[in-house]
Amino acid sequence: MPASETAASPTSPPPSTGGNGQWQSAWRNGAVLAVFGIAAGALALAARPGPRRASRVPPAFAPADRTLAWSSPATLGASPQRQFYAGTNLDHAVTVEDLRAMAHRRLPGFVLEYLEAGGEDEATLARNIAALAEWRFLHRSLVDVSRRDVSTVLFGRKLAIPVIIAPTGLNELFWPHADLRLAEAAAEFGIPFTQSTMSNDAMSRVARVPGLRYWWQLYVFGPPNVRETLINRARDSGCEALVVTVDAQIYGNREWHKRTTAGPTSLSWSSQFDALLHPRWFARGILTHGMPRFENVVEFVPKHRRGFFDSAHWIRSQMDRALSWDTIARIRERWPRKLVIKGLLDVEDIARAAEIGADAVAISNHGGRQLDWAVAPLDLLPAARQAVGDRIAILVDGGFRRGTDVIKALALGADAVLVGRATLYGVAAAGKDGAKRALDILREEIMRDFGLLEVRSAAELGPRLLVRANPWLRHATGITAPA
Repeated sequence: MPASETAASPTSPPPSTGGNGQWQSAWRNGAVLAVFGIAAGALALAARPGPRRASRVPPAFAPADRTLAWSSPATLGASPQRQFYAGTNLDHAVTVEDLRAMAHRRLPGFVLEYLEAGGEDEATLARNIAALAEWRFLHRSLVDVSRRDVSTVLFGRKLAIPVIIAPTGLNELFWPHADLRLAEAAAEFGIPFTQSTMSNDAMSRVARVPGLRYWWQLYVFGPPNVRETLINRARDSGCEALVVTVDAQIYGNREWHKRTTAGPTSLSWSSQFDALLHPRWFARGILTHGMPRFENVVEFVPKHRRGFFDSAHWIRSQMDRALSWDTIARIRERWPRKLVIKGLLDVEDIARAAEIGADAVAISNHGGRQLDWAVAPLDLLPAARQAVGDRIAILVDGGFRRGTDVIKALALGADAVLVGRATLYGVAAAGKDGAKRALDILREEIMRDFGLLEVRSAAELGPRLLVRANPWLRHATGITAPA
Protein backbone atom coordinates (compact mmCIF):
# COMPACT_ATOMS: atom_id res chain seq x y z
CA MET A 1 0.00 0.00 0.00
CA PRO A 2 1.20 3.55 -0.65
CA ALA A 3 2.86 5.40 2.19
CA SER A 4 0.20 8.09 2.08
CA GLU A 5 -2.39 5.56 3.25
CA THR A 6 -1.56 6.20 6.88
CA ALA A 7 -2.73 9.78 6.56
CA ALA A 8 -5.93 8.92 4.72
CA SER A 9 -9.31 8.40 6.30
CA PRO A 10 -10.31 4.76 6.76
CA THR A 11 -12.65 4.78 3.79
CA SER A 12 -10.98 7.22 1.44
CA PRO A 13 -9.67 5.63 -1.77
CA PRO A 14 -5.93 5.09 -2.02
CA PRO A 15 -4.00 7.09 -4.57
CA SER A 16 -3.96 5.57 -8.04
CA THR A 17 -1.10 3.17 -8.50
CA GLY A 18 -1.46 3.20 -12.25
CA GLY A 19 -2.33 0.10 -14.23
CA ASN A 20 -0.33 -2.98 -14.92
CA GLY A 21 -2.61 -4.34 -17.66
CA GLN A 22 -2.11 -4.01 -21.36
CA TRP A 23 -5.19 -1.80 -21.61
CA GLN A 24 -3.88 1.07 -19.63
CA SER A 25 -0.60 1.62 -21.43
CA ALA A 26 -2.39 1.66 -24.76
CA TRP A 27 -5.46 3.59 -23.75
CA ARG A 28 -3.68 6.31 -21.81
CA ASN A 29 -1.49 7.14 -24.79
CA GLY A 30 -3.78 6.94 -27.77
CA ALA A 31 -7.30 5.94 -26.92
CA VAL A 32 -7.95 8.97 -24.71
CA LEU A 33 -8.13 11.06 -27.87
CA ALA A 34 -10.63 8.62 -29.29
CA VAL A 35 -12.83 9.10 -26.24
CA PHE A 36 -13.19 12.79 -26.88
CA GLY A 37 -13.52 12.23 -30.60
CA ILE A 38 -16.59 10.06 -30.16
CA ALA A 39 -17.91 11.63 -26.95
CA ALA A 40 -20.66 13.64 -28.60
CA GLY A 41 -22.04 10.62 -30.41
CA ALA A 42 -21.73 8.41 -27.36
CA LEU A 43 -23.51 10.91 -25.14
CA ALA A 44 -26.28 11.16 -27.68
CA LEU A 45 -26.67 7.38 -27.58
CA ALA A 46 -26.64 7.45 -23.78
CA ALA A 47 -29.49 9.96 -23.76
CA ARG A 48 -31.88 7.53 -25.41
CA PRO A 49 -34.66 6.20 -23.14
CA GLY A 50 -34.78 2.64 -21.88
CA PRO A 51 -32.10 0.16 -20.86
CA ARG A 52 -29.11 -0.22 -23.18
CA ARG A 53 -26.95 -3.13 -24.24
CA ALA A 54 -29.74 -5.68 -23.83
CA SER A 55 -28.54 -7.41 -26.99
CA ARG A 56 -25.12 -7.94 -25.38
CA VAL A 57 -26.57 -9.64 -22.33
CA PRO A 58 -27.72 -13.27 -22.22
CA PRO A 59 -31.37 -13.35 -23.34
CA ALA A 60 -32.53 -14.98 -20.12
CA PHE A 61 -31.12 -12.09 -18.11
CA ALA A 62 -31.67 -9.03 -20.27
CA PRO A 63 -33.47 -6.27 -18.35
CA ALA A 64 -36.82 -7.35 -19.80
CA ASP A 65 -36.70 -10.84 -18.29
CA ARG A 66 -38.80 -9.73 -15.34
CA THR A 67 -40.65 -6.96 -17.19
CA LEU A 68 -44.29 -6.98 -16.20
CA ALA A 69 -46.94 -7.59 -18.80
CA TRP A 70 -50.65 -7.22 -18.19
CA SER A 71 -53.61 -8.63 -20.04
CA SER A 72 -57.36 -8.82 -19.94
CA PRO A 73 -59.78 -11.16 -21.73
CA ALA A 74 -59.96 -8.62 -24.55
CA THR A 75 -56.19 -8.26 -24.96
CA LEU A 76 -54.84 -11.78 -24.44
CA GLY A 77 -51.97 -12.37 -26.82
CA ALA A 78 -51.29 -8.65 -27.20
CA SER A 79 -49.76 -7.67 -23.86
CA PRO A 80 -48.02 -4.28 -23.92
CA GLN A 81 -44.72 -4.09 -22.10
CA ARG A 82 -44.05 -1.85 -19.12
CA GLN A 83 -40.66 -0.17 -18.99
CA PHE A 84 -38.37 -0.01 -15.98
CA TYR A 85 -36.86 3.36 -15.14
CA ALA A 86 -33.44 3.79 -16.72
CA GLY A 87 -32.57 7.42 -16.05
CA THR A 88 -30.09 8.73 -13.51
CA ASN A 89 -32.27 9.99 -10.64
CA LEU A 90 -32.17 7.48 -7.78
CA ASP A 91 -35.38 8.90 -6.35
CA HIS A 92 -37.17 7.46 -9.37
CA ALA A 93 -35.79 3.96 -8.80
CA VAL A 94 -38.58 2.14 -6.98
CA THR A 95 -37.43 -1.46 -7.51
CA VAL A 96 -34.14 -3.32 -7.73
CA GLU A 97 -35.01 -3.90 -11.39
CA ASP A 98 -34.98 -0.13 -11.89
CA LEU A 99 -31.44 -0.04 -10.51
CA ARG A 100 -30.58 -2.90 -12.79
CA ALA A 101 -31.79 -0.99 -15.83
CA MET A 102 -29.78 2.04 -14.69
CA ALA A 103 -26.67 -0.12 -14.38
CA HIS A 104 -27.24 -1.63 -17.81
CA ARG A 105 -27.43 1.84 -19.28
CA ARG A 106 -24.11 2.90 -17.76
CA LEU A 107 -21.88 -0.17 -18.22
CA PRO A 108 -20.18 -1.46 -21.38
CA GLY A 109 -21.20 -4.84 -22.70
CA PHE A 110 -18.25 -6.88 -21.43
CA VAL A 111 -18.82 -5.61 -17.88
CA LEU A 112 -22.50 -6.46 -18.14
CA GLU A 113 -21.60 -9.95 -19.22
CA TYR A 114 -19.36 -10.37 -16.20
CA LEU A 115 -22.16 -9.11 -13.95
CA GLU A 116 -25.04 -11.07 -15.43
CA ALA A 117 -23.71 -14.17 -17.17
CA GLY A 118 -24.08 -17.69 -15.85
CA GLY A 119 -22.55 -21.01 -16.73
CA GLU A 120 -23.09 -22.64 -20.12
CA ASP A 121 -26.83 -22.67 -21.00
CA GLU A 122 -27.62 -20.62 -17.87
CA ALA A 123 -30.20 -23.14 -16.72
CA THR A 124 -29.02 -22.78 -13.12
CA LEU A 125 -29.29 -19.02 -13.42
CA ALA A 126 -32.88 -19.32 -14.63
CA ARG A 127 -33.72 -21.94 -11.99
CA ASN A 128 -32.85 -19.56 -9.18
CA ILE A 129 -35.58 -17.19 -10.34
CA ALA A 130 -38.00 -20.00 -11.18
CA ALA A 131 -37.69 -21.52 -7.70
CA LEU A 132 -38.74 -18.25 -6.11
CA ALA A 133 -41.67 -17.90 -8.52
CA GLU A 134 -43.06 -21.33 -7.65
CA TRP A 135 -44.16 -20.33 -4.15
CA ARG A 136 -47.36 -18.42 -3.38
CA PHE A 137 -48.40 -16.83 -0.10
CA LEU A 138 -51.25 -17.56 2.22
CA HIS A 139 -51.81 -14.67 4.59
CA ARG A 140 -53.44 -14.24 7.94
CA SER A 141 -56.25 -11.78 8.64
CA LEU A 142 -57.41 -9.55 11.47
CA VAL A 143 -54.00 -9.26 13.08
CA ASP A 144 -52.78 -6.01 14.61
CA VAL A 145 -49.79 -5.09 12.42
CA SER A 146 -49.47 -1.48 13.53
CA ARG A 147 -46.01 -2.34 14.89
CA ARG A 148 -43.73 -4.55 12.81
CA ASP A 149 -40.08 -5.48 13.24
CA VAL A 150 -38.11 -6.61 10.17
CA SER A 151 -34.87 -7.23 12.06
CA THR A 152 -33.49 -10.63 12.95
CA VAL A 153 -30.63 -12.06 15.02
CA LEU A 154 -27.60 -13.87 13.61
CA PHE A 155 -24.63 -15.04 15.67
CA GLY A 156 -26.17 -13.37 18.69
CA ARG A 157 -26.24 -9.93 17.07
CA LYS A 158 -29.06 -7.99 15.50
CA LEU A 159 -29.42 -7.55 11.73
CA ALA A 160 -31.51 -4.52 10.83
CA ILE A 161 -32.90 -6.51 7.92
CA PRO A 162 -32.38 -10.24 7.26
CA VAL A 163 -29.91 -9.52 4.47
CA ILE A 164 -26.12 -9.85 4.14
CA ILE A 165 -24.12 -8.47 1.24
CA ALA A 166 -22.56 -11.48 -0.47
CA PRO A 167 -18.93 -11.72 -1.60
CA THR A 168 -18.46 -10.68 -5.23
CA GLY A 169 -15.16 -10.08 -6.99
CA LEU A 170 -13.84 -7.53 -9.49
CA ASN A 171 -16.34 -4.95 -8.27
CA GLU A 172 -14.03 -2.15 -9.38
CA LEU A 173 -15.38 -2.79 -12.87
CA PHE A 174 -18.72 -1.39 -11.75
CA TRP A 175 -17.65 1.66 -9.73
CA PRO A 176 -14.34 2.98 -8.33
CA HIS A 177 -13.64 1.37 -4.94
CA ALA A 178 -16.99 -0.38 -5.11
CA ASP A 179 -16.23 -2.65 -2.15
CA LEU A 180 -15.62 0.34 0.08
CA ARG A 181 -18.89 1.86 -1.09
CA LEU A 182 -20.78 -1.39 -0.47
CA ALA A 183 -19.18 -1.73 2.97
CA GLU A 184 -20.17 1.82 3.90
CA ALA A 185 -23.76 1.17 2.81
CA ALA A 186 -23.86 -2.06 4.83
CA ALA A 187 -22.48 -0.32 7.92
CA GLU A 188 -25.15 2.36 7.73
CA PHE A 189 -27.85 -0.32 7.50
CA GLY A 190 -26.50 -2.45 10.31
CA ILE A 191 -25.84 -5.55 8.21
CA PRO A 192 -22.63 -7.46 7.38
CA PHE A 193 -20.59 -6.95 4.24
CA THR A 194 -18.59 -9.90 2.94
CA GLN A 195 -15.40 -8.99 1.10
CA SER A 196 -14.24 -11.39 -1.61
CA THR A 197 -10.73 -12.75 -1.98
CA MET A 198 -10.99 -11.32 -5.52
CA SER A 199 -11.75 -7.83 -4.23
CA ASN A 200 -9.96 -4.84 -5.71
CA ASP A 201 -9.82 -3.00 -2.36
CA ALA A 202 -7.38 -3.82 0.43
CA MET A 203 -8.75 -5.84 3.33
CA SER A 204 -7.19 -3.47 5.85
CA ARG A 205 -9.05 -0.49 4.40
CA VAL A 206 -12.47 -2.13 4.08
CA ALA A 207 -12.30 -3.66 7.56
CA ARG A 208 -11.83 -0.18 9.05
CA VAL A 209 -15.15 1.18 7.77
CA PRO A 210 -16.77 2.59 10.94
CA GLY A 211 -19.52 0.43 12.39
CA LEU A 212 -19.10 -2.37 9.85
CA ARG A 213 -19.76 -6.01 10.63
CA TYR A 214 -16.88 -7.24 8.51
CA TRP A 215 -16.85 -10.70 6.95
CA TRP A 216 -14.12 -12.11 4.73
CA GLN A 217 -14.63 -14.72 2.00
CA LEU A 218 -11.79 -17.16 1.45
CA TYR A 219 -10.97 -19.01 -1.73
CA VAL A 220 -8.78 -21.93 -0.69
CA PHE A 221 -5.53 -21.73 -2.64
CA GLY A 222 -3.24 -24.68 -3.18
CA PRO A 223 -0.06 -22.97 -1.90
CA PRO A 224 -0.40 -23.13 1.92
CA ASN A 225 1.40 -19.82 2.45
CA VAL A 226 -1.30 -17.94 0.52
CA ARG A 227 -4.10 -19.56 2.49
CA GLU A 228 -2.45 -19.03 5.86
CA THR A 229 -1.55 -15.42 5.12
CA LEU A 230 -5.13 -14.54 4.16
CA ILE A 231 -6.60 -16.27 7.21
CA ASN A 232 -4.17 -14.48 9.53
CA ARG A 233 -4.93 -11.11 7.95
CA ALA A 234 -8.66 -11.66 8.30
CA ARG A 235 -8.19 -12.53 11.97
CA ASP A 236 -6.01 -9.48 12.60
CA SER A 237 -8.50 -7.23 10.79
CA GLY A 238 -11.20 -8.10 13.31
CA CYS A 239 -13.22 -10.18 10.87
CA GLU A 240 -16.40 -11.49 12.50
CA ALA A 241 -16.96 -14.44 10.15
CA LEU A 242 -14.76 -16.33 7.73
CA VAL A 243 -16.76 -17.50 4.71
CA VAL A 244 -15.02 -20.42 3.00
CA THR A 245 -16.21 -20.95 -0.57
CA VAL A 246 -16.09 -24.61 -1.58
CA ASP A 247 -17.75 -24.68 -5.02
CA ALA A 248 -15.21 -22.80 -7.14
CA GLN A 249 -12.06 -24.90 -7.21
CA ILE A 250 -12.80 -25.46 -10.90
CA TYR A 251 -13.77 -22.33 -12.82
CA GLY A 252 -17.24 -22.41 -14.38
CA ASN A 253 -17.74 -22.30 -18.15
CA ARG A 254 -19.12 -18.78 -18.59
CA GLU A 255 -19.47 -18.76 -22.35
CA TRP A 256 -21.22 -15.42 -22.70
CA HIS A 257 -18.41 -13.68 -20.87
CA LYS A 258 -15.83 -15.49 -22.99
CA ARG A 259 -17.36 -14.01 -26.12
CA THR A 260 -16.25 -10.55 -25.01
CA THR A 261 -12.57 -11.51 -24.80
CA ALA A 262 -9.82 -12.32 -27.27
CA GLY A 263 -8.34 -14.93 -24.95
CA PRO A 264 -7.71 -15.47 -21.25
CA THR A 265 -5.59 -12.33 -20.90
CA SER A 266 -7.17 -9.67 -23.14
CA LEU A 267 -10.41 -8.10 -24.32
CA SER A 268 -11.65 -8.35 -27.88
CA TRP A 269 -11.29 -5.24 -30.03
CA SER A 270 -15.06 -4.85 -30.14
CA SER A 271 -15.23 -4.87 -26.34
CA GLN A 272 -12.45 -2.28 -26.12
CA PHE A 273 -14.29 -0.05 -28.57
CA ASP A 274 -17.53 -0.59 -26.66
CA ALA A 275 -15.79 0.61 -23.50
CA LEU A 276 -14.89 3.84 -25.30
CA LEU A 277 -18.55 4.28 -26.18
CA HIS A 278 -19.26 4.62 -22.45
CA PRO A 279 -17.22 7.73 -21.61
CA ARG A 280 -18.71 8.27 -18.16
CA TRP A 281 -17.77 4.74 -17.09
CA PHE A 282 -14.36 4.95 -18.75
CA ALA A 283 -13.46 8.39 -17.37
CA ARG A 284 -14.63 7.68 -13.82
CA GLY A 285 -12.88 4.32 -13.64
CA ILE A 286 -10.05 3.32 -15.98
CA LEU A 287 -8.92 6.79 -16.99
CA THR A 288 -8.88 8.13 -13.41
CA HIS A 289 -7.82 5.12 -11.35
CA GLY A 290 -6.16 2.82 -13.85
CA MET A 291 -6.85 -0.87 -14.21
CA PRO A 292 -8.04 -2.64 -11.04
CA ARG A 293 -5.68 -4.89 -9.08
CA PHE A 294 -6.41 -7.82 -6.81
CA GLU A 295 -5.04 -5.95 -3.82
CA ASN A 296 -5.17 -8.81 -1.33
CA VAL A 297 -3.38 -11.43 -3.42
CA VAL A 298 -1.29 -9.42 -5.90
CA GLU A 299 1.86 -9.97 -3.83
CA PHE A 300 1.65 -13.71 -4.57
CA VAL A 301 1.26 -13.24 -8.34
CA PRO A 302 4.50 -13.47 -10.37
CA LYS A 303 5.63 -9.98 -11.33
CA HIS A 304 5.45 -10.69 -15.05
CA ARG A 305 1.79 -11.74 -14.69
CA ARG A 306 0.33 -8.82 -12.74
CA GLY A 307 -1.70 -7.35 -15.58
CA PHE A 308 -5.43 -7.35 -14.81
CA PHE A 309 -6.51 -10.26 -16.99
CA ASP A 310 -3.30 -12.23 -16.66
CA SER A 311 -3.34 -12.06 -12.87
CA ALA A 312 -6.99 -13.19 -12.77
CA HIS A 313 -6.08 -16.16 -14.96
CA TRP A 314 -3.10 -17.02 -12.72
CA ILE A 315 -5.16 -16.76 -9.52
CA ARG A 316 -7.78 -19.15 -10.87
CA SER A 317 -5.04 -21.64 -11.69
CA GLN A 318 -3.90 -21.67 -8.04
CA MET A 319 -7.13 -22.94 -6.49
CA ASP A 320 -6.72 -26.04 -4.34
CA ARG A 321 -8.18 -28.84 -6.45
CA ALA A 322 -7.65 -31.21 -3.50
CA LEU A 323 -9.95 -29.23 -1.18
CA SER A 324 -11.71 -31.67 1.16
CA TRP A 325 -13.41 -31.93 4.53
CA ASP A 326 -9.97 -32.44 6.06
CA THR A 327 -9.00 -28.99 4.77
CA ILE A 328 -12.13 -27.47 6.29
CA ALA A 329 -11.39 -29.19 9.61
CA ARG A 330 -7.90 -27.65 9.66
CA ILE A 331 -9.34 -24.22 8.91
CA ARG A 332 -11.86 -24.72 11.71
CA GLU A 333 -9.02 -25.46 14.12
CA ARG A 334 -7.14 -22.32 13.11
CA TRP A 335 -10.04 -19.90 12.88
CA PRO A 336 -11.19 -18.59 16.29
CA ARG A 337 -14.44 -16.89 15.26
CA LYS A 338 -17.54 -17.69 13.24
CA LEU A 339 -17.04 -20.04 10.30
CA VAL A 340 -19.43 -20.16 7.34
CA ILE A 341 -19.13 -22.80 4.61
CA LYS A 342 -20.48 -21.44 1.34
CA GLY A 343 -21.41 -23.40 -1.77
CA LEU A 344 -23.03 -26.54 -0.36
CA LEU A 345 -25.85 -28.06 -2.42
CA ASP A 346 -26.38 -31.41 -0.73
CA VAL A 347 -28.29 -32.05 2.49
CA GLU A 348 -25.75 -34.62 3.72
CA ASP A 349 -22.94 -32.10 3.23
CA ILE A 350 -24.93 -29.48 5.11
CA ALA A 351 -25.38 -31.89 8.02
CA ARG A 352 -21.67 -32.72 7.95
CA ALA A 353 -20.84 -29.01 8.14
CA ALA A 354 -22.77 -28.87 11.40
CA GLU A 355 -20.86 -31.88 12.72
CA ILE A 356 -17.46 -30.44 11.81
CA GLY A 357 -18.13 -27.30 13.83
CA ALA A 358 -19.24 -24.72 11.27
CA ASP A 359 -21.40 -21.94 12.66
CA ALA A 360 -23.39 -21.53 9.44
CA VAL A 361 -23.74 -22.81 5.92
CA ALA A 362 -24.55 -20.74 2.87
CA ILE A 363 -26.58 -22.83 0.45
CA SER A 364 -25.43 -21.50 -2.90
CA ASN A 365 -24.87 -22.39 -6.54
CA HIS A 366 -22.51 -19.44 -6.98
CA GLY A 367 -25.17 -17.27 -8.59
CA GLY A 368 -25.62 -19.77 -11.41
CA ARG A 369 -22.04 -19.21 -12.57
CA GLN A 370 -20.55 -22.64 -11.89
CA LEU A 371 -22.29 -25.98 -12.54
CA ASP A 372 -25.15 -25.63 -14.99
CA TRP A 373 -28.45 -27.47 -14.43
CA ALA A 374 -27.91 -27.43 -10.67
CA VAL A 375 -30.77 -27.09 -8.24
CA ALA A 376 -31.64 -23.72 -6.79
CA PRO A 377 -30.62 -23.11 -3.18
CA LEU A 378 -34.26 -22.49 -2.32
CA ASP A 379 -35.06 -26.06 -3.44
CA LEU A 380 -32.92 -27.45 -0.61
CA LEU A 381 -33.99 -25.16 2.20
CA PRO A 382 -36.77 -27.18 3.88
CA ALA A 383 -34.77 -30.42 3.87
CA ALA A 384 -31.63 -28.63 5.05
CA ARG A 385 -33.43 -27.07 8.00
CA GLN A 386 -34.94 -30.42 8.91
CA ALA A 387 -31.49 -32.04 8.76
CA VAL A 388 -29.66 -29.59 11.03
CA GLY A 389 -32.45 -28.18 13.16
CA ASP A 390 -31.16 -25.23 15.13
CA ARG A 391 -27.58 -26.47 15.41
CA ILE A 392 -26.25 -24.00 12.84
CA ALA A 393 -27.51 -20.99 10.94
CA ILE A 394 -28.59 -21.37 7.33
CA LEU A 395 -27.94 -18.63 4.81
CA VAL A 396 -29.09 -18.80 1.20
CA ASP A 397 -28.51 -16.90 -2.02
CA GLY A 398 -29.76 -17.07 -5.59
CA GLY A 399 -31.76 -14.32 -7.28
CA PHE A 400 -33.13 -12.31 -4.34
CA ARG A 401 -34.36 -8.97 -5.66
CA ARG A 402 -37.69 -8.48 -3.89
CA GLY A 403 -38.82 -8.29 -0.31
CA THR A 404 -41.15 -11.19 -1.06
CA ASP A 405 -38.14 -13.22 -2.21
CA VAL A 406 -36.46 -12.67 1.15
CA ILE A 407 -39.63 -13.54 3.06
CA LYS A 408 -40.06 -16.80 1.14
CA ALA A 409 -36.55 -17.87 2.11
CA LEU A 410 -37.12 -17.05 5.77
CA ALA A 411 -40.43 -18.91 5.76
CA LEU A 412 -38.73 -22.00 4.30
CA GLY A 413 -36.05 -22.07 6.98
CA ALA A 414 -33.29 -19.55 6.22
CA ASP A 415 -31.90 -17.30 8.95
CA ALA A 416 -30.92 -14.62 6.42
CA VAL A 417 -30.25 -14.23 2.71
CA LEU A 418 -27.13 -13.21 0.82
CA VAL A 419 -27.63 -10.64 -1.93
CA GLY A 420 -24.99 -10.15 -4.61
CA ARG A 421 -26.33 -8.79 -7.86
CA ALA A 422 -29.06 -6.71 -6.17
CA THR A 423 -26.56 -4.42 -4.45
CA LEU A 424 -24.16 -4.57 -7.41
CA TYR A 425 -26.90 -3.08 -9.59
CA GLY A 426 -27.12 -0.24 -7.10
CA VAL A 427 -23.40 0.41 -6.83
CA ALA A 428 -23.01 0.17 -10.62
CA ALA A 429 -25.78 2.72 -11.07
CA ALA A 430 -24.68 5.30 -8.50
CA GLY A 431 -21.93 4.12 -6.16
CA LYS A 432 -22.64 4.14 -2.43
CA ASP A 433 -25.94 5.97 -2.89
CA GLY A 434 -27.08 3.31 -5.33
CA ALA A 435 -26.14 0.50 -2.94
CA LYS A 436 -28.03 2.24 -0.15
CA ARG A 437 -31.02 2.63 -2.44
CA ALA A 438 -31.03 -1.11 -3.16
CA LEU A 439 -31.04 -1.88 0.57
CA ASP A 440 -33.67 0.79 1.18
CA ILE A 441 -35.92 -0.80 -1.42
CA LEU A 442 -35.55 -4.24 0.14
CA ARG A 443 -36.24 -2.90 3.62
CA GLU A 444 -39.33 -0.99 2.46
CA GLU A 445 -40.66 -4.03 0.64
CA ILE A 446 -40.07 -6.41 3.55
CA MET A 447 -41.78 -4.02 5.96
CA ARG A 448 -44.77 -3.56 3.66
CA ASP A 449 -45.04 -7.27 2.90
CA PHE A 450 -44.97 -8.15 6.59
CA GLY A 451 -48.04 -5.95 6.95
CA LEU A 452 -49.77 -7.48 3.94
CA LEU A 453 -49.05 -10.99 5.24
CA GLU A 454 -50.20 -9.81 8.67
CA VAL A 455 -47.08 -10.95 10.48
CA ARG A 456 -45.23 -8.76 12.94
CA SER A 457 -41.74 -10.27 12.94
CA ALA A 458 -39.58 -12.88 11.25
CA ALA A 459 -40.35 -15.26 14.13
CA GLU A 460 -43.94 -15.52 12.86
CA LEU A 461 -42.87 -16.71 9.41
CA GLY A 462 -43.01 -20.38 8.52
CA PRO A 463 -43.85 -22.85 5.77
CA ARG A 464 -47.54 -22.68 6.65
CA LEU A 465 -47.61 -19.29 4.89
CA LEU A 466 -46.52 -20.80 1.57
CA VAL A 467 -48.00 -23.12 -1.04
CA ARG A 468 -46.50 -24.28 -4.31
CA ALA A 469 -48.27 -22.83 -7.32
CA ASN A 470 -50.41 -25.42 -9.09
CA PRO A 471 -49.10 -26.02 -12.64
CA TRP A 472 -52.62 -26.61 -13.98
CA LEU A 473 -53.88 -23.42 -12.34
CA ARG A 474 -51.04 -21.45 -13.91
CA HIS A 475 -52.00 -22.76 -17.34
CA ALA A 476 -55.73 -22.20 -16.90
CA THR A 477 -55.36 -18.61 -15.73
CA GLY A 478 -52.63 -17.56 -18.12
CA ILE A 479 -50.13 -16.96 -15.29
CA THR A 480 -46.71 -17.59 -16.80
CA ALA A 481 -44.59 -18.44 -13.77
CA PRO A 482 -41.79 -20.85 -14.72
CA ALA A 483 -42.55 -24.53 -14.29
